[in-house]
Amino acid sequence: MRETVGVVGVGWVGLVTAACFASRGHDVWAMDVDEAKVAELSSGEVTFHEPGLAELVTEHARRLHFTSDMDEVLANSRLLFCCVDTPPTYSGDADLSRVMTVVERLPDDAEHALVMKSTVPSGTGSSIRREMPGLAYVSCPEFLKEGSAVADFLNPDRVVIGADPGDEWAADAVTALYEPLGGEIVRTDVSSAEMIKLASNAFLATKISFINEIANVCEEVGADVTEVARGMGLDERIGGSFLKAGIGYGGSCFPKDVSALKQLAGNSGYHFQLLNSVIEVNELQKRRVIGKLTKHLGSLVGKRIALLGLAFKPNTDDMREASSLVLSARLQGEGAEVVGYDPVAKDAASGLLPSIEFASSPGEALAGADGAILVTEWSEFADLDWPALAAEMTSAVIVDGRNFLDPERMRAAGFAYEGVGR
Repeated sequence: MRETVGVVGVGWVGLVTAACFASRGHDVWAMDVDEAKVAELSSGEVTFHEPGLAELVTEHARRLHFTSDMDEVLANSRLLFCCVDTPPTYSGDADLSRVMTVVERLPDDAEHALVMKSTVPSGTGSSIRREMPGLAYVSCPEFLKEGSAVADFLNPDRVVIGADPGDEWAADAVTALYEPLGGEIVRTDVSSAEMIKLASNAFLATKISFINEIANVCEEVGADVTEVARGMGLDERIGGSFLKAGIGYGGSCFPKDVSALKQLAGNSGYHFQLLNSVIEVNELQKRRVIGKLTKHLGSLVGKRIALLGLAFKPNTDDMREASSLVLSARLQGEGAEVVGYDPVAKDAASGLLPSIEFASSPGEALAGADGAILVTEWSEFADLDWPALAAEMTSAVIVDGRNFLDPERMRAAGFAYEGVGR
């Protein structure tokens, strides 16, 4: 008999978890305090963009039970996956208020296990176990990438399962859920499992900031960072992933997790100097984009600048810590008029960027523009009629913030092209 799964919090992580377990034949009871969200999901409506997720929810609707009643979840499942968000506080620490609200609603009994999917600082599990000694606790951090989350869940490279002595039954049950998916199962203690998540994201963010620093040096010495990264990545000790220079990282994970690890270290009495530099480099990288525009246009006062792509990465409408937020604010601070285009993130962006103009197509965004910044490497941008678009611009200047476009092709199309580290 397949395990019935409980999921608390049906945002991005929670809904992907619920839908993917349902696709593997498990009944899933998914709970959220937002009754409007529960009603939408019960009717099959997924309100954010994640490739393949809406289809999964529709296909396996009979095994997905959405509710706002925690008692229903507790009555039907013993494994309760906590998938609420842990946003950063003003200090940079992880805000655990939603996690603790979930904990407060759980019974302190030996019949249920709290499985922590939410990203929490190392030590959180130990603290919860002290408060709820009867409740089994398992740390099972998520390693999903927005834009490919369904595939990542169903084909994991590894699954980390942390449990302390006495909670082996819960860890065994979680292991049984994930073993059919393949991928290496990493069984460890709770604190180490919690740290694996933060350390992984901090290391990837460090690679991004490192290659961006190399890109900046490349610009000074005449090297091409794409060639440098290609040569570096062939060394198996380094690897080619996350060696793509650009305008820095964003999204819901890297910024908050790097900050949370830095704060965790600081709260423990250790100054994590490297992460301070990683964060600083990421912030400075966006300023350099503005400098590339002024190099060609001079003062930006009264200039019309188009942002191509608004979401923090392609194949998602997530605007959390998106580079477009910083760029639009800095451009407007320089006196520019900003117009933005994104194929899926307009609704998500409209509330966060109320003072910019939204275009319905790349052509509309670029018409009459004095310059453009490619912010998000949506695939459709590779296939545009760039010569025609250059002719429609007041000044055909483009800053390719993702090194996504071919420099020679863009210059042949009539653009003054600026990449990052090229």
